[in-house]
Amino acid sequence: MRHPPKLLLLGSGELGKEFTISAQRLGCHIVACDNYPGAPAHQVADQHEIFDMLDPQALRNVIVKHSPDIIIPEIEAIRTEALFEFEEMGIQVVPSASAVNYTMNRDRIRDFVSIELGIRTAKFTYAESLAHCKEEAERLGYPIVMKPVMSSSGKGQTVVQKPDAIEQAWRYACSGMRGDRERVIIEEFIKFDYEITLLTIQQKLGPTLFCPPIGHRQEFGDYRESWQPCPMKDGLLKEAQNIAQEVTSNLSGYGLFGVELFVTQDEVIFSELSPRPHDTGMVTLISQELNEFDLHLRAILGFPIPNVEIHGPSASAVVLATRVSESFSYLGIDAALRIPGVDVRIFGKPSTRTNRRMALCLARSSTLELARQNATEASRMITIEYHD
Repeated sequence: MRHPPKLLLLGSGELGKEFTISAQRLGCHIVACDNYPGAPAHQVADQHEIFDMLDPQALRNVIVKHSPDIIIPEIEAIRTEALFEFEEMGIQVVPSASAVNYTMNRDRIRDFVSIELGIRTAKFTYAESLAHCKEEAERLGYPIVMKPVMSSSGKGQTVVQKPDAIEQAWRYACSGMRGDRERVIIEEFIKFDYEITLLTIQQKLGPTLFCPPIGHRQEFGDYRESWQPCPMKDGLLKEAQNIAQEVTSNLSGYGLFGVELFVTQDEVIFSELSPRPHDTGMVTLISQELNEFDLHLRAILGFPIPNVEIHGPSASAVVLATRVSESFSYLGIDAALRIPGVDVRIFGKPSTRTNRRMALCLARSSTLELARQNATEASRMITIEYHD
């Protein structure tokens, strides 16, 4: 492939922004796409496009217009079926058109992992109406977890403890859906000890690589803090790596995958998978020599990747908006940066909404406990002031 290549990035949020920065360091030309103006990656890309990526013809028009060497999906709300025709024309799709089509939809990837590969997951079923939800929840038994088959960053996810909460969970799932399928996955509630993201790199030339496991804490299905390395027993870590390698190698293609896993005292259970850098993996911006975006890019381009090195115990904590606004500013960044080992990322999103991630605090320290404490303290110091 010629260098520098032209990369078409489908989705331009905070993950897309950091990927664009990594790609530009190696001289790549980036066309960043999203459905709203001023998206974070638009601000650092060479070119940008604004359109509905669920519209197959609009997607085709942009691909034809720019004639990219590589197409890189960064969000779920994409008409993934259209990517097959461009892959057949010789354009590289990351990790592959088939893998994207599987992984952008929870029902397809869950069926693939559980039924085709026979890997342990939570018991699950699907529903396409409130009445259907009630039937399937009764069959599985409470508590259950309900989430849209297509959403981003855990939006629309609820733990439902009893039948009288099922309607609210259904409505919340519908409000958090991306795409045009009103469908949810209902699964048994797993009593795990902790959950991890195992960043897994499939290379063109070279073995499958793993970053040290990342622990994370979620609220309402969305991550609030993450830390690396997450302490694990050697046997459980090996089991997690085996699961991640089997799933990602069978999906085909190259790049970094975010594999989410539940961990109990004696078992590792597959949860979800993203075919791209993961939000919990933003901790690698401070923890690793090559962060998850650098690793994704190298795997995509077929460049060599050295052993993944971690600098030391590290953590991340998010800064959330509290309401809708298009006029706002940030307070407390200076105070946050006075904490030893702390760094800050402001995503540059043009508007806020309730619980929208707007910034991230990163911390590295001598222990995980101190790193988590410092990242969380820094995130509390940064507040958003609204002007409307």
